[in-house]
Amino acid sequence: MIKSRSLLAGALLAVAGAASADITVTPAIVWDYDYRGISQTGGDPAAQVGLTYTHSSGYYAGAWASNVNFGPGDPEVEMDFFTGFGGGDASKSFAYDVGILYYTYVSSSDLNWLEIYAGITKGWFNAKLSYSWDFGGTSLDAYYLEGNATIPIGESGFSALGHIGWSDGSYWDDFYGNGYFDWSVGVSKAFGHITATVKYIDGSDLPDGGSDIFKTDGKAWIGISTTLPWKSE
Repeated sequence: MIKSRSLLAGALLAVAGAASADITVTPAIVWDYDYRGISQTGGDPAAQVGLTYTHSSGYYAGAWASNVNFGPGDPEVEMDFFTGFGGGDASKSFAYDVGILYYTYVSSSDLNWLEIYAGITKGWFNAKLSYSWDFGGTSLDAYYLEGNATIPIGESGFSALGHIGWSDGSYWDDFYGNGYFDWSVGVSKAFGHITATVKYIDGSDLPDGGSDIFKTDGKAWIGISTTLPWKSE
């Protein structure tokens, strides 16, 4: 599993180096792979890498990968593929983003599923709605409504982060009885080309949550990432 992640990261870096500046690669190490307040790695760290191609028209496409832990005999690697279109100017009026995301799991294709999304951004605030008619490969629908804030703290170089999300739909009704909230607060700061983020995340509003694998209890979270190619400051 570790070797396959390293090969993928190397391949993405090689492509980025050979292509135009419209291609970026973002490797990251995170304390836990958190997905909407639910751990995807049983509370363990994750190595992640993403590649994004962005055209001047606003069209973009890319791929993202991470290790996962769904218990014995289940997939160890998640690979996602996405494409969409964005436009507008968040600093002057509104920016928008619409797209589709395909979640895939190596050696467990029965879990693969599609999701569509649409979001708007104004200044430091972003709102986004995601919807799937086959959440987790179950043929049940689910949606996720979220709000995100990234607020610069004066001239310190730090940004305050806030997030709240609501998950609902027939998937959550059938398996858990109703939907649930997740939320987080934190700070981030860039140190040269490296960005460090510290957050507190809580998804414990999920009914019957907090299992040994899919942990939802409140937790401290740390992430370190960079985006390549590095640009001159």
